[in-house]
Amino acid sequence: MFAAYAARIDRDQPLNGLELGERPAPAVREGWSTIDVKAASLNHHDLWSLRGVGLAEDKLPMILGCDAAGVDADGNEVVLHSVIGQSGHGVGPKEPRSILTERYQGTFAEQVSVPTWNVLPKPKELSFAEAACLPTAWLTAYRMLFTNAGVRPGDSVLVQGAGGGVATAAIVLAKAAGLRVFATSRDEAKRKRAVELGAVEAVAPGERLPQRVDAVIETVGAATWSHSIKSLRPGGTLVISGATSGDRPSHAELTRVFFLELRIVGSTMGTKDELEDLLAFCAATGVRPVIDDIMPLDRARDAFARMESGDLFGKLVLSV
Repeated sequence: MFAAYAARIDRDQPLNGLELGERPAPAVREGWSTIDVKAASLNHHDLWSLRGVGLAEDKLPMILGCDAAGVDADGNEVVLHSVIGQSGHGVGPKEPRSILTERYQGTFAEQVSVPTWNVLPKPKELSFAEAACLPTAWLTAYRMLFTNAGVRPGDSVLVQGAGGGVATAAIVLAKAAGLRVFATSRDEAKRKRAVELGAVEAVAPGERLPQRVDAVIETVGAATWSHSIKSLRPGGTLVISGATSGDRPSHAELTRVFFLELRIVGSTMGTKDELEDLLAFCAATGVRPVIDDIMPLDRARDAFARMESGDLFGKLVLSV
């Protein structure tokens, strides 16, 4: 079957390790389901995999891709939960948690095999492309907002780095849930798009907000960390799920953290139950993932290059 896969690890030039070509189809395995992939979305996780983060060289070649929607052997339209391992995640209780492509072949292929427990029905209201955007970036944003930030309708939230998949999802979900949303971006066009999606105001990174917020959704890391801390009201919560600009801020703002009794919460992906809730939320409200472009699988290299450059707003989807 045709697939996009990591053939080599290159920490400095990750796209050097990306190959497109034939790979073995999934083998039949008890308790697992083979899915015909219809759409799969890109995540920064896929670029990090090509750099060897979370992907060991002895696992190569590895088909990339965490997210997918498709059709199972019985003809059912489905969405995949990509977290595998630990009790309640589809395999034995002693297996450590991983994401597809860390231990098991991924979704950038004509077929993918996952534990049957990880297969969820796709709501009829969502297209395959829309559903394929939800299991990583949108699920991460959902958990950050509603589980870990604990915000309620009427609260205020700052989303750093508008344009990325998680940040874009956070803006749309927060607006739909009745939150007052602020956003940042270095790019004026992306700030404008953030307002169109529901932010009441979008500013340049580091620029003072008109008010302090109840929560900050942080995926940028070092470049925006100080601004995130300074933007919180006393007792506010910063939820972080990534650090695309690095994980070592020049100033940790520790005095402000303890004096204002701020909460800092790490967040990773989400549970199968949360994905079910997110799917239902989108189906019921009409909220849909922001898709920058849908490209055929054989153009995966172009899609990876766009993600690496940051030249996108929302999700990139590969159609199969």
